[in-house]
Amino acid sequence: MYALHRLRDDLGLNTHAFEAGEGVGGTWYWNRYPGARCDAESVFYSYSFDADLQQEWVWSERYAAQPEILSYAEHVADRLDLRRSITFGTRVTAAHYDESRRLWLLTTDTGQHVEARYLVTALGCLSAAQAPDFKGLEDFRGEIHHTARWPHEGVELAGKRVAVIGTGSSGIQSVPEIARLAEHLTVFQRTPHFTIPARNQPFTEAEFDDIRSRYPQLRAQALEDGAGLPLDPAHGNAADLTEAERAAELDRRWQQGGLAFAATFADLLTDESANSIAADYVRERIGETVQDPRTAELLTPTDYPLATKRICLDTGYYETYNRENVTLVSVRNTPIERITPTGIRVSAADHEDGADNGDGTDHEFDVIVFATGFDAMTGSYTRMDLRGRDGRELAEAWREGPRTYLGLAVSGFPNLFTVTGPGSPSVLGNMMACVEQHVDWITGYIDHLEKTGVAAAEAEEGAQDSWVEHVAEVASATLYPKAGSWYMGANVEGKPRVFMPYAGGLNLYRQQCDEIAAQGYPGFSHTS
Repeated sequence: MYALHRLRDDLGLNTHAFEAGEGVGGTWYWNRYPGARCDAESVFYSYSFDADLQQEWVWSERYAAQPEILSYAEHVADRLDLRRSITFGTRVTAAHYDESRRLWLLTTDTGQHVEARYLVTALGCLSAAQAPDFKGLEDFRGEIHHTARWPHEGVELAGKRVAVIGTGSSGIQSVPEIARLAEHLTVFQRTPHFTIPARNQPFTEAEFDDIRSRYPQLRAQALEDGAGLPLDPAHGNAADLTEAERAAELDRRWQQGGLAFAATFADLLTDESANSIAADYVRERIGETVQDPRTAELLTPTDYPLATKRICLDTGYYETYNRENVTLVSVRNTPIERITPTGIRVSAADHEDGADNGDGTDHEFDVIVFATGFDAMTGSYTRMDLRGRDGRELAEAWREGPRTYLGLAVSGFPNLFTVTGPGSPSVLGNMMACVEQHVDWITGYIDHLEKTGVAAAEAEEGAQDSWVEHVAEVASATLYPKAGSWYMGANVEGKPRVFMPYAGGLNLYRQQCDEIAAQGYPGFSHTS
């Protein structure tokens, strides 16, 4: 939406967007599951480019729910008159670069053929839904839904036996809500996650008036932050604080709620001992909250550092397992064997050590919900027939992991620009701040190309190699690679294990991008 506005309205270029959904909103159009909510605070999960827009929109609560965010997206689309330049209900299935004409040739699933000088992809880092290919799926006589493709009319869950498979962010958000509706909820968990209380609350009129009066200051603070959020900064490394000071700071941030907990110590993501202090604190809170010791043990992460998988925010997640109508099943101990006509069969296992004892166990359900996430960051690209010079497929170019220059461009793919592509901060920060930074940079570069008469711009292979090496080097200085996360592609069988986002922070990344622009865009080759 922002790219369409900048390119069409600010540069005056003939710009058109294609959208698979029937409306605007992206992830907030598709993800309508119970409890769907943003884990960045509403005030900052919004556009900063328009001061009047900031003043006229009123957020109702600290963390907005999906319907409110979708309403905001619709409001922006109407305010900027974007819909006239969007074809909805249409997916681009192929994009091939014609080197002789220096044009991109696009084909859609509705049979349209489109030519374009520039191709800007805003495919989303978390849009290619991932569902396990369990045996027997077609045999199930009940309903099957994925959180990322939730029916817009909703799903009737009241009084039903429901299974939720997966306990990432969408599972953690939906489980408490589904538990309130279902006759019985069974949660199938492979990996326990660290989740922090959101402490969500509505804004009073006076509170939001105060926020609106301070928007310039708040946005300036966000620009200086690595996550694009003015989070409460750490008061030094863990070792700089006494044990009592560390405990008090952890208590304060736990009660405050939100993502600032992951910034308790400056070295939380670089020093294992510092990380362990914060991780042990969360483990203690799980043990205090969950009444059944065995369930608490299953819910407690032990084999990866805090925040190296996406840290989640919740409202009553751990408390939900104290309900009589909620059961937790560990698929590490008892893997899912198949979907049956009436439910899910798991392998038998010893209660204590997970040893297989022979016969499986059948669980009966009316509804199965897949909360199994996405083929993150690259799946939306590799599922498309995207080809650059000499017909080279992007999926082949990324066979051993994604390779980009700045997360913005790909060698061998002229005039292709990727919004929040792999190799950029994207999923490690406030996505709205990342989007604005990327679109502003892309718009500035395209304006430069237009004014200087450049017909084709392409990332140089050497510059791309250096950036890929830099991204890997920065990640290796953190604890991120110690977790089998979707940041690493570990949730998709056969996907290369490469840390995909840039871990240096949005503030440092922005500086590097601005320097490259100021220097005349080194790292790109230009053809007139």
